[in-house]
Amino acid sequence: MADHLIPTRALHTWVVDLFRASGSSSHEATLTADHLVGANLAGHDSHGVGMAPKYVASLLNNELQLNQRVRVLTDTGSMVVVDGQRGMGQSVTHQAMEIAIERARQHGCCVMALRNAHHLGRVGHWAEQAIAQSLVSIHFTNAISHMAMVAPHGGAQARFLTNPFTVGIPIAGSEPIVLDFATSAVAHGKVRVAYNKGVAVPPGSLIDAQGRPTDDPAVMFEPEGGPFGSLRTTGGHKGHALAMVCELLGAALTGGETLHPGNPLPVSGVWNNMLAIVFDPARLGTGAWFESQARDFIAWVKSSPPAADNPEGEVLVPGEPERRARQARAQMIPIDPGTMAQMDEASASVASRFGQSPGPLSALERGC
Repeated sequence: MADHLIPTRALHTWVVDLFRASGSSSHEATLTADHLVGANLAGHDSHGVGMAPKYVASLLNNELQLNQRVRVLTDTGSMVVVDGQRGMGQSVTHQAMEIAIERARQHGCCVMALRNAHHLGRVGHWAEQAIAQSLVSIHFTNAISHMAMVAPHGGAQARFLTNPFTVGIPIAGSEPIVLDFATSAVAHGKVRVAYNKGVAVPPGSLIDAQGRPTDDPAVMFEPEGGPFGSLRTTGGHKGHALAMVCELLGAALTGGETLHPGNPLPVSGVWNNMLAIVFDPARLGTGAWFESQARDFIAWVKSSPPAADNPEGEVLVPGEPERRARQARAQMIPIDPGTMAQMDEASASVASRFGQSPGPLSALERGC
């Protein structure tokens, strides 16, 4: 079935209204919509508005706490630990990054540990928050869900989640570099989108419950109650190793939970912990050299003739696919039929619990 096309502005308004109806303040609802719609605009539907039904389920199960303020637990000036108190990830992470940015301005560098956030979404968004202030940021993030979803390299059963690694680098006079990838072969949300669309995932992305390679996303969702398959790590042992580093730095070091049987698991939600290193590159005194070298190096990389199997027809650099997607989706965002049904159901659940909702998203489809 073809995707539904929803006007981008109308989609943003609908998400704001959904979370306001659920009890979020206008500010929190807007931050959430900015982030989720922003992920769709960047071409990452896995982290876009399709996450809203999961947030609603988590809220109704009392795992997501609305309108939380981060609590500062440790503060040495350039090193800060904050607790998100299971608050809306798009809000508490924004608050935590504001602290990190202010401290990096003051001290030149800040190591900020955020623990106990509800799903904080596309981590590249937080790198872009630092880039907007001309700061470099490096992020190690772990995730906790109702079950492990990624098998360690060489393993046949899942032991951790998609644990993203992220770097944002501003370049004066040029577009920034934004590296943001799951340490699994693909993000779990991309498997969810493929399952909703009824299409295969790329080869090498999954194993089934018996540890056999498969391209069928259904192994992550069926049969009800499992046993389920697992995502594989990106780059084999390299993604495996980086995922473990993200778990240890993003969670254990921040005071958050790692994913193992001794720690509690959410039923409906996703919890994140993140270690961010934010610093002012101007303090290094290499500004002019860095800018000229960066521009020359990027131009050199992009000058490579495209490979025969390159669908883009040219070499791209980190952050460039997202910029292209934002241009292509500025007016309309595609929503697959499975995700649309989940969005309509989430709105109905909000109406049932809170007595109000924005109504079905499907009513906003172009031509309706």
